[in-house]
Amino acid sequence: MPFTGSCHCGAIRYTVDEDPPSKAVMCNCSICRRKAQLHHFTTPDRFTLETPRDAFETYRFNHHAIAHHHCRTCGCSPFAEGKTPQGEAMVEINLRCADEIDADALEISHFDGAKL
Repeated sequence: MPFTGSCHCGAIRYTVDEDPPSKAVMCNCSICRRKAQLHHFTTPDRFTLETPRDAFETYRFNHHAIAHHHCRTCGCSPFAEGKTPQGEAMVEINLRCADEIDADALEISHFDGAKL
């Protein structure tokens, strides 16, 4: 069953064609720590952006490997796009912006991005 998500104001909306995840990754890198994101990674073929790309701005830092998208209106960051360490295309879903996902029920694993 697909799951959906959005930024706070709804200007960015997406659908992920897979079951809602029960696990998430918390990273302590400089941006993730500040944004308090809970990550879920998927492939571009499972991700459908339901709104125009001009609804968001993109921020890249460090190696510029990940396009961190945030809403032009409300500032929320519902997803990012980039490549895995193996070079494959990926979409990162911020589960704090996913509809009907209980963040407190997720099994959290920690990634030490601060050491990269």
